[in-house]
Amino acid sequence: MEEHEDPPEDRHERNRATRIAAVAALDEPTRRQVYDHVAGRPEPSSRDEVAEALGLPRTTAAFHLERLAGQGLLDVVFERRTGRTGPGAGRPAKLYRRSACDVAVSLPERHYDLAGLLLADALAEAERSGDSPRAALERRARRLGREIGQAARSAPGQAGTPDADAVDAGSEDAGAAVLGALEAHGYEPHVEDGDVVLRNCPFHLLAQAHTELVCGMNLCLLDGMLEGLASTGMTARLAPAPGLCCVRLQPAP
Repeated sequence: MEEHEDPPEDRHERNRATRIAAVAALDEPTRRQVYDHVAGRPEPSSRDEVAEALGLPRTTAAFHLERLAGQGLLDVVFERRTGRTGPGAGRPAKLYRRSACDVAVSLPERHYDLAGLLLADALAEAERSGDSPRAALERRARRLGREIGQAARSAPGQAGTPDADAVDAGSEDAGAAVLGALEAHGYEPHVEDGDVVLRNCPFHLLAQAHTELVCGMNLCLLDGMLEGLASTGMTARLAPAPGLCCVRLQPAP
């Protein structure tokens, strides 16, 4: 049977649920204590070491370590601590160390990491080219937007996206792709009279402090996304309104 990749909004919701579960796992006091101990050690820790350091039964330490590893907060590694190798050296010990992955949850959803990457890339490009940082930022944002749109366009299963038939786009599939891509990147799209309004700004604090710069970046990002999606019949424009993202998508003239 042929396997199909999940639509972007489904992957987004699944990843979001995973991040929330990982953070929620630390709400248990003993588990958080186990995590803090392992994270604070320069070397990986064994179950026995964690149990002894925290005064826990070995089975309790093992339970919490496995739960943290299952949530992606700890990595499991196997090492021989005797320094011996080859036959007779014994089995490697199962050890735990802090995972290198980042786990972050924000409500409403924010993507300051994306803005930071775009700004840093734009500054580096401007230094190389001698162009203005703002021009470089807009180019970078439009390029990334196109990549997002192209990825969403190639993803199957878009026709089931809620409100897709309300978007005045080239086809129902195109409207679904627009809404799916926006949802997957935290914009909380909603259709109003054929327009798509964005009920969340992923760059909220930055946009408040540097409105013209960040809203211009956001406009280029979403304009590039529509280019990457192709044949959406929509255009992005600045339309600031209280409680909404500064960009609004409308049917193209």
